[in-house]
Amino acid sequence: MIEAAYDTDNIFAKILRGEIPSHRVYEDEAVVAFMDVMPQGPGHTLVVPKAPSRNLLDADPLTFGPLFTVVQKVARAVKKAFDADGVTIIQFNEPASGQTVYHLHVHVIPRFDGIPLKPHSGEIEKPEVLAENARRIKAALALS
Repeated sequence: MIEAAYDTDNIFAKILRGEIPSHRVYEDEAVVAFMDVMPQGPGHTLVVPKAPSRNLLDADPLTFGPLFTVVQKVARAVKKAFDADGVTIIQFNEPASGQTVYHLHVHVIPRFDGIPLKPHSGEIEKPEVLAENARRIKAALALS
């Protein structure tokens, strides 16, 4: 099977270029983290490398060190910011796995005992809620 080429017009590429607004919580030379607009729970954050790759299967292996360093940093911050019992880390590859945006990204979702994840339904969260959640995560990151 031939893999599709990277689409430079995917929504995350547009977010990285600043063409679509986002509630960013972290950025360095290699990685950006921002709030998921269709969160499966409060504090659902996406961690995205700046390097173009469709997913884990075609990414340059040098992308993973900086990416997962930030995933860990963000996971610690969201756990603290939301006083969560745990953190779910999810990463999808290709349509059969559930991938819908074809730019490598990792979901970081604070979890609470007895509360299931909401479906990724297409319901967009209110901007003021996303802004407040981003503020909480940034504050936790500043303390780390």
